Amino acid sequence: MDDNELYPIGDVARRTGLSVSAIRFYSDAGVIPPTHVTEAGHRLYDIRAIARLELVRTLRDLDAGLDDIRRLLDGETSLHDLLAAHLELVERRERALRARRAVLRTLVKQGGTAAQAALMHKLVSMPDEERERIIDDFWNEVGGDLDVPPGFVERLRTMRPQLPEDPTAAQLEAWIELADLVRDEEFRRAVRSYLQDTYATFPGRRLATAPVWDFVHREGAEIGEDILTAYRSGLPPDSPRTQELVARMANAAAEVAGGQATAESRERLATAFLLVEEMRREDPQEEDRYDATHGRYLSLVALINGTPPSTGEEDPALFAWVAAALRAPAPRG
Repeated sequence: MDDNELYPIGDVARRTGLSVSAIRFYSDAGVIPPTHVTEAGHRLYDIRAIARLELVRTLRDLDAGLDDIRRLLDGETSLHDLLAAHLELVERRERALRARRAVLRTLVKQGGTAAQAALMHKLVSMPDEERERIIDDFWNEVGGDLDVPPGFVERLRTMRPQLPEDPTAAQLEAWIELADLVRDEEFRRAVRSYLQDTYATFPGRRLATAPVWDFVHREGAEIGEDILTAYRSGLPPDSPRTQELVARMANAAAEVAGGQATAESRERLATAFLLVEEMRREDPQEEDRYDATHGRYLSLVALINGTPPSTGEEDPALFAWVAAALRAPAPRG
């Protein structure tokens, strides 16, 4: 293609993929004027004009505005700045569409009304401060005057949703569900009742004390994941790897109590695991109750925060396996 050669509008249309009418429109709008107009009124374009038309086509395909494109071609802005500004606009639109999708999916799922649609739209667009207030109101009512160890409700409050700046549709749907639940009086009463029944008496009351709670949800959680992996891999309770893991657990648990692991403390820990297994076996509905109350709250928070929730599908035999590992003789040399 000759830099000095002029091409009729039909050739330009074939080369750029634009229609003849679009090329004429950009010419009449002063965006890309023809390089030359013959006495007969035919519009001719050189290679530079064709390149600019190809750029215009690309930017229009990306939904860039005509005024912005004109500013770029006139040298009033750079391509980088135009693309960056347009990217920000597209991302805002994407977030808005994602929010609408979450509202619509929830409404379709629930068979919602116009009033519910308005409420859900408000929930996904409300500022962080208002979201925090909704959760605080929930815990103020649920945790008020519970007969539990000091500071326990405050520890529960720390497990709260933090909707990211650019949430996924699933996170928005989880927030809509959670916001609806925590404002529901029946759900509040159910969570309060579960917490009172679980943590007011032994062994739950012991688990709710600050040292034990912190251990279970920090160091104990890490050790627990390793133990679960060992169990699922089929290691026997008396294998060296299993013994290494339960020794870590026994030592860490003893430190929480202010002492050192002994045969007696390992036996108490083994008994505790068997007690948990027995309680779950005798009252399977208690786990369902957790899943419908505090467990549902936590699983939605985990989804909103982008952290993997517990599957809740642990093999009941796990607890007996851990107890057997704690009671197994330590491997030799």
